[in-house]
Amino acid sequence: MVISKCLIDGLAARGIIGAMIKQFNPKTDITMTVEQCRQFDQRAINVIGIPGVVLMENAGRSCAEIIIARLKQTGGRKVCIFCGTGNNGGDGFVIARHLHNAGLLPSVFICGEATKIKGDAELNYKIVSKMNIAVGGINPAAENVEKQIDASAGGCDLLVDAIFGTGFSGVLKGGFEKIVRKINLLGKTVVAVDCPSGLDCDTGEPAGAVIKADITVTFAAAKCGFKNPESKKFTGEIYVASIGIEPNF
Repeated sequence: MVISKCLIDGLAARGIIGAMIKQFNPKTDITMTVEQCRQFDQRAINVIGIPGVVLMENAGRSCAEIIIARLKQTGGRKVCIFCGTGNNGGDGFVIARHLHNAGLLPSVFICGEATKIKGDAELNYKIVSKMNIAVGGINPAAENVEKQIDASAGGCDLLVDAIFGTGFSGVLKGGFEKIVRKINLLGKTVVAVDCPSGLDCDTGEPAGAVIKADITVTFAAAKCGFKNPESKKFTGEIYVASIGIEPNF
């Protein structure tokens, strides 16, 4: 699904496009490998001194801006956010808070055991849990996991994939492949956070089940795999969001 010029113009009018968020141009924009992204984050935290929770806040807020603009274009208020237990899920918790503050109706569904959420992600999980935001769980290993997805997301206007980010490698398993396939079958608009879950960000190739997103909001720089034309069917339109420091620092 191609994003309409209306969405792009709306973001530009709010000072987002060309400032904190820009649409990815594979011919001119720089890309980074997963390892370069990891090193970039560590330098931002340990050399520049930007706390990880600030980077997460900037990332999540940028995603929320895209989602708000999309729903203003298409209508609807209900957003289902599927969160993993790592930092990608932490971005999802930040997104939920900003959508709630904007008057939308986000619901958070943690895919996995909440006890595994640590660090900056745990901080944002605790914040969301204290707000008037629905927070539930999805057990990937359950035999009825597809029915859980139906019950969670059937009435939503837009879905957010914040399950796995760039740190994921290999093939989705343990029930996560069922979650991804079911999300794809729902026929809803999907926004992927940083990278569609299941996609190899270095090659742009699927290794099994992969989220098919309409929009991917990636951070700091697009990933090398996004230059692979085959990745387009999974990423949809790609936006690059600043996290408060640029790759050339």
